[in-house]
Amino acid sequence: MYRLEEETEADWWEVEALYDLCFAPGRTALSSYRLRDGVEKVKDLCHVLRDDDGILAAVIRYWPVQVAGQRVLLLGPVAVHPTRQGEGLGGLLMRESLGEARRLGWERVLLVGDAPYYRRFGFEKLEGVEMPPPTNPDRVLGLELQPGAWAGVGGRVEKAGP
Repeated sequence: MYRLEEETEADWWEVEALYDLCFAPGRTALSSYRLRDGVEKVKDLCHVLRDDDGILAAVIRYWPVQVAGQRVLLLGPVAVHPTRQGEGLGGLLMRESLGEARRLGWERVLLVGDAPYYRRFGFEKLEGVEMPPPTNPDRVLGLELQPGAWAGVGGRVEKAGP
């Protein structure tokens, strides 16, 4: 059994340790991290998944960004502890958080990732949306939470305004 909970400040160190375990040591040098610097994450959508013993099994975070002045959710990172991979926990976090984002009125989601994995959640390659370099444009994916939300929205991804 797992408990899905909103991430709290008390979870920060443990969450960061899981990200360090799951991703390359230079993960914070990625261009997507520049969009997160000095920006508050979308607290209502950042979740941790813990087992019955309270051990962190998986985590997902979201950040606000803008494209052409439009509000966009930047999904990521999502991570599952290596000993828990293959149990569907990443998919559970994706489905639950995307459903909550829709309920909260978000219209569009952006991520940088592997299309074959994220396609199952409805993500598609975004044409005309540019992440800061050196991001591979084939990995820039989007999802419409409201029909037509990405129509006519293009340009450079920027930090969310105040």
